[in-house]
Amino acid sequence: MPQRRSHVAPSAEQSELAAALAELRADIESPTTFSPAALAEAESATAPEPELDLRDVPFATLDPLGSMDLDQAFHLERASTGFQVRYAIADVPGFVTPGGAVDAEARQRGQTLYLADGNIPLHPVALSEGRASLLPDVERPALVWTFSLDDAGAVTDFRLERALMKSRAKLDYASAQAEMDRGDDGPLALLGEIGALRQAQESERGGASLNLPDEEVVQRKDGTYDIERRHPLPIEEWNAHLSLMTGMAAAELMLGAKVGVLRTMPQPDERAFDTFRRQTEALGRPWTTGQYGEFLRGLDKADPMTLPVLEAAASLFRGAGYVTFDGQVPADIEQAAIGASYAHATAPLRRLVDRWSLAICLAVSKGDEAPEWARSSLETLPALMQESGQRASRLNADTLNRVEAALLHPLVGTTVDATVIELRGDERAAIQIADPAVTATASVPTGTVPGTTVSVRLVRTNIAKGEVEFAA
Repeated sequence: MPQRRSHVAPSAEQSELAAALAELRADIESPTTFSPAALAEAESATAPEPELDLRDVPFATLDPLGSMDLDQAFHLERASTGFQVRYAIADVPGFVTPGGAVDAEARQRGQTLYLADGNIPLHPVALSEGRASLLPDVERPALVWTFSLDDAGAVTDFRLERALMKSRAKLDYASAQAEMDRGDDGPLALLGEIGALRQAQESERGGASLNLPDEEVVQRKDGTYDIERRHPLPIEEWNAHLSLMTGMAAAELMLGAKVGVLRTMPQPDERAFDTFRRQTEALGRPWTTGQYGEFLRGLDKADPMTLPVLEAAASLFRGAGYVTFDGQVPADIEQAAIGASYAHATAPLRRLVDRWSLAICLAVSKGDEAPEWARSSLETLPALMQESGQRASRLNADTLNRVEAALLHPLVGTTVDATVIELRGDERAAIQIADPAVTATASVPTGTVPGTTVSVRLVRTNIAKGEVEFAA
């Protein structure tokens, strides 16, 4: 899908924005550097000897352009009864010593934090972008999931093994999508076919995907900042289904062993469904039949009313959390949006909880007991992940708000057209401005409904605080 890009030109606003972002980084409630002990440990750490040699398998990675912390690599091929999918995950459990300096600092962070001018990694760069990352043309230890799929894309068998592998291609979303659109042969040739089958499997499970447009702050080479806003490409959604398939397999292993950590989300209640139905009716895109996931998958991304519908649907995707267990399976084990039990197990370089999932799954797959270090610390994970998730959300919102204020500052005193995407009270609404691509809150006339185009005047901005004020 075409993307909107808004550019902050070098100016007084740009200088003020740079100072605001620097202050934001300084105020992060998380360590921003690693201790000498953690750095030294990362430089010297070695993973256990792999049991399997898969260096001849031409794995490939698929990530945002410029990424160096490569958690996953895949290899897809046809089999006599369907497909075989190999999904390699960075062997972070092998590199990180339980109770060591890297482990201790990772628990303080919870996840990698992404800023406009870089990131604050979960692990020292020597691991996250070096020795543990599945970079191309270098041998790496990895935890490799091997899936057998039937002709309909359903998993008929899977296993997890520690293996030595080597990625042959480092692909990015945009160029890979262009490659697929041209019909080029290569490592992605089957991704669309398998991805579409997995999407159909999701539909059969009653799962739902909320593919809201991405809104990301990026720093240009000249030091200025942009906001890029775009819908996920088809290739990103297909790739995501490989990760979802792996997470469901990880949950199955841990539930079978009665020890582990799941990512859960409750089903929306009838009140939430009724509210969403009324909202879709008001938007002229009523949800009248079928499951809500089927309705959301059928929305036309080119339709200007799709964004307001997706924003309204966000209320159905609430309450996600983590549940741990050891010896007894909990009562609530489903991730409702996926329509199955699910675990985070594919991003251990960037997310703390995945190391526990992978370590437990590897032990279970070998017929061993779950590692004692993982069992003894399971109950601490939900709080650590909740805290880091809240920190990441605040940081992302604060960064966007400051860049949006800088983008809008030259328009103070002028009137712009905007689309109402969500009501927030009788006379307040979330609005979407097309150029610059900014989402904001504004006062609107009584009776305004989502999807309406309104004229709003920009009253003031405060770049340092990330504040903007619009009036009808």
